[in-house]
Amino acid sequence: MSSSRERILDSFENALIRDGERAATMEAVAAAADVSKGGLLYHFPSKEALVEGLAERLRGLADRDRDAMTKAPDGAARYYVRTSVFEDSALDRALVSMARLAQQGHPTAKGSLAEIQERWLDALEAQLGDRTTARAVKLLGDGLYYDAAFFASAGSGRTSSREIDGLLDIVDLIVAGRGRITST
Repeated sequence: MSSSRERILDSFENALIRDGERAATMEAVAAAADVSKGGLLYHFPSKEALVEGLAERLRGLADRDRDAMTKAPDGAARYYVRTSVFEDSALDRALVSMARLAQQGHPTAKGSLAEIQERWLDALEAQLGDRTTARAVKLLGDGLYYDAAFFASAGSGRTSSREIDGLLDIVDLIVAGRGRITST
């Protein structure tokens, strides 16, 4: 059984993903989490505190992912692209819910997402030794994630294992050619 705090964050996350920020009211979140409004306010005294709680959750999940990326036997670049497929994981749900807030211009969400993106880019650069190459790999993974998160249900289907293998071959070419690429 999850704690009331975690149920509240889950309910807030679900409301953001499903219906957007306007529908994610304190009352709706409390009802969905099966807690009283007083119980919600005990853990999160304001909607901003809910956003901060969600940002904290996202940072923790992203830190674990970045740690796994830096320790991946096949390297950070291949890990980043290989795992850039939306799977409705806890990390995916936290990212999408924060993106919904960021789309509305929420400063905490925008800052949190920017910080996480920068940390992933730093991890790629540490392995690849070059910021431009790291950015190219990151953009490949980000595009794959964006496509999977927003268009897979629109009929284009999930990215196949064969397609992922092809993209990983491209990552290998980018990584192998990084010494020959000069940025201007």
